[in-house]
Parts: sequence; structure tokens; C-alpha cells
Amino acid sequence: MTVLEVENIYKSFGRIDVLKDVSFSLEEGQVLSIIGSSGSGKTTLLRCLNFLEHPDKGVIRVNGETLFDADDASTQKESHIRSKRLHFGLVFQSFNLFPQYTALQNVMLAKELLAKERPDYKAKKKEIYEEIKAQAEELLRQMGLENRMNNYPHQLSGGQCQRVAIARALALEPDILCFDEPTSALDPELTGEVLRVIKELADKKTTMIIVTHEMSFAKEVSNQVIFMDDGRILEQGDPIEVFEHPKEERTRHFIGSIKSN
Repeated sequence: MTVLEVENIYKSFGRIDVLKDVSFSLEEGQVLSIIGSSGSGKTTLLRCLNFLEHPDKGVIRVNGETLFDADDASTQKESHIRSKRLHFGLVFQSFNLFPQYTALQNVMLAKELLAKERPDYKAKKKEIYEEIKAQAEELLRQMGLENRMNNYPHQLSGGQCQRVAIARALALEPDILCFDEPTSALDPELTGEVLRVIKELADKKTTMIIVTHEMSFAKEVSNQVIFMDDGRILEQGDPIEVFEHPKEERTRHFIGSIKSN
């Protein structure tokens, strides 16, 4: 089943064209890795999917529903953006945890805010809270943080903070979990613990998009790989095709430069 369809996405900032006619699709339970040099448009693409940026042209569909169509103003209402974002869980490079909240509170927060809009919230406030708390605790246990739930971000390592961020993204049960260079802010010794968590999610058939420079990891977990260059998808295929038999010279150069570092 096709979960995500992205068609002909363009995005410019002033006179700079950052995304140029980007199109791809993603099946349920698959992992898509996006690789490419800095400035190739990878992060902007994720931000467009999560509606932190608005594409200038193109269409975004999730489970057959058109979430954005540049030619249809009814799909661009600001009042609908929050509900559209629920389809995508986004894990940032720099964790973005609230420093005044514990790990558990960070994971619970978004679900609590949404619960307050339920018509039965006042009548079932305690029951709803306990349900949200139990789900957050289970997610943190899955992240290996059962003994860190009441710690604040400054009391956690970078790897632990990123695992809290992953639990927070999962709490809203998104259709697609997106990662923007999830290990780039981590020391090398902490990178492995975050990659192990993502690998476990892949093994559970979690639908994911991963922007990464971890080439061996992308090759191991991905069902398909996209190489972006100068705002375009230059090459796309399964990991063996892209990493071992790239068709484009720019792809070969990029992969070769990563391997040599």
C-alpha cells in the first residue's frame, strides 16, 4: 500500500531554487534513505513534508488523501496545518527537547495538548492522563530509558536525548517517521545507540524517511535510496543499485568521497 506520494515539488527562497521537481513515493513499512551533500535540499524536503515550509509547486498525498496541492487553495489553510503534521513524526538533528520538562513530560506533552480538545476531556481528564502517561512510559522503555524517565534533558547524554526525541515523535502514532541527520549532533560513541533504535524500528516495519550521511547504515536498513544533488533527485533505487552500481557520475563521486573519509 502506498503511504506517501510526492509529486513535482518545487521550493525557492528568494532567487534560490532549493527543490526542483522532486517526485517519489513510499510504501507502508518501507524505509527510504535520502543522501546527498549539504545544501542539496534534503532538510528542506523534510520540512515541506512536515509543513514547516510551504512548497511553491507540487502535490503531497498521504494514504490517498491530498494534504497539499499548490493549485488548490483549500489544501493550504493555516488552520489545517497542525492536523496535517500529525501524519509525519519529525526527529531533528538537535533534539529540540523542552529543557524545563523531564523525559517523560517531553514525550507526553503533544498528546496532552491534543487531548484537551476532546469533548470528553473534562469528564475523563484523569483517565486520559493516565493513558497518555502509560503510553509514554512504554515508549521510553522501548528506547531503553526506563531508568531515565524523570531526568531533565541536561541530565541526559546526547544519545539519550535523541532517543527521547524519537519516543516523542512516535507518541502521536504518525504514518511516517522522519529523521533529519539524527546522529549528526552526537559523538561517535553515542551514534551507535541511536542507529540501533532506528534499526529496531525498521525491523518492526515502521514507515520511515531518513536523511543521513551514515552510508553503511542506509545500505543496511533501506528499501530504497534517493541521492539528491542541487535540489533534484539525481538517482533513485534499491540500496545495492545506488551504493554499488550508481549510474550517475555525481552519485559515484559523492559515495566515493564519503567512503574515503
